[in-house]
Amino acid sequence: MSSPRPQSRVRTRAAVPHRPRRAGRTPVLFWLGAALCAAAFACTYYVFVQTTTGQFLDESAWAEAATGWQLGRGLSLEFLALLPDISAALATLVLLWVTLARRRWRAAAVAAGVVAASAATSWLLKNLLLERPDRGVSMLDHNSLPSGHTTIAAAAALAIFLVVSPRWRPFTAAAGGIYAVLAGSATLINGWHRPADVLAAFLVAGFWTLLAGPLVLRSGGDWNVFRGYGTSWPSSRWWPRLCWLLALLGTATAAVLYWVIARAGAAPTPGTGLLPLFFWAGMALITAAGMLLSALLTWLFSLQAGRT
Repeated sequence: MSSPRPQSRVRTRAAVPHRPRRAGRTPVLFWLGAALCAAAFACTYYVFVQTTTGQFLDESAWAEAATGWQLGRGLSLEFLALLPDISAALATLVLLWVTLARRRWRAAAVAAGVVAASAATSWLLKNLLLERPDRGVSMLDHNSLPSGHTTIAAAAALAIFLVVSPRWRPFTAAAGGIYAVLAGSATLINGWHRPADVLAAFLVAGFWTLLAGPLVLRSGGDWNVFRGYGTSWPSSRWWPRLCWLLALLGTATAAVLYWVIARAGAAPTPGTGLLPLFFWAGMALITAAGMLLSALLTWLFSLQAGRT
């Protein structure tokens, strides 16, 4: 009679209790992001303002705006004139709604502070702290970095991004990024600002948004909860994918255009080339910077939102 077959040992994994995660649990990531924005701002200022080559690239894009975008100049000028009012109205309506209806008092106050700090920072940098040396390139002799109009537009969009619930942030980041890119592009099209001015404005608004991030996320653990991508249409994964796609397309377009310019040889005087390649390269850089900021903020705030 054969001996009974020994039973196989089945290892069972003990159930691990699910632990909720607190919103804004790693503030150092936000501080690191703010430091990167400050470093990127310093690089932008040095390359496009302090160096002759950077001034030539920036000035050429500004000088070619008249030929690079002829049909939209009137429309963009009207949009630009209304931009401060539009941005202020949008931000005020949303902040009032989250304050009164959702009672997110602290978050709304922090978001309003982001707009005020961003606007004040751009004004101080442009008018008092930064200088534009004469390299024999600029047609405008005064410093215009960063763009005040673009700062207000970007900061207003990011203020809305801060106070909405996590499920709305992916959509808000994409829509706000596109709005800020359009606002910045309008300043270039109408000859108000150079591309680097717009890039610097994005970085100023991003800097203050990142510093405010932990304060907003910890202002209310009950509403700063993210249930994952795809749970509703505002939290669809396609919104950050759209931001990444536009950022990559803008970067690739700018790189290709600058490569073509380098191969063909640039005109000795800004704005005298046969094709407005510098202008479109500047537009591509604006798109890349604005949408990259939106994509990175979406990733970070989704990562740092609370989990139940």
